[in-house]
Amino acid sequence: MASPDPNEFNPLAGLAALVFPGAGHLVLGRTKRAVLVCVGVMGLFLFGLLIGGIDAIDHRNDKVWFYGQILVGVPTLAVDYVHQNHFKAADPNNPAVIRSGYPGEHRVVVDGRPVWQLLTPEQIDQGMGPPNVPGLGRINEIAMLSIVLAGMLNLIVFLDALMPTPEREPRKSGGAA
Repeated sequence: MASPDPNEFNPLAGLAALVFPGAGHLVLGRTKRAVLVCVGVMGLFLFGLLIGGIDAIDHRNDKVWFYGQILVGVPTLAVDYVHQNHFKAADPNNPAVIRSGYPGEHRVVVDGRPVWQLLTPEQIDQGMGPPNVPGLGRINEIAMLSIVLAGMLNLIVFLDALMPTPEREPRKSGGAA
């Protein structure tokens, strides 16, 4: 199978770019650009996770933010899956509501379903608590914004992989123009 022409419309490269940052340029054979794209987009993504925690990506509570974050691709889906299934549990007063834990609660599994349960004073003294506490205020907004910016940057990268511009001829060294 012939390698794709890096200067023509390429839906496979576009799809790869949506799946993981830099993968589209890797399909086109532009390895250096793929690495730079991956480092840039994933750097913004990881920066957002670092300052905002796993709660910075939440498709249930922050739908509008999630629409921009999903443009990063599979990393966003993976983090959201872990957040929804391993860090949230049912509210003890309203089991239909799945939420993050409050201080003074911990996650237990009752009848195969995770539920929040109040801590006893002994458990609090031992340092138990919820696996994460949702970020609030400006820091959480900056974290979500950083991940959305990573998604928007990946959208530009997707368009570049889908409809690449012809590569320029290298400059000839020596002599004046």
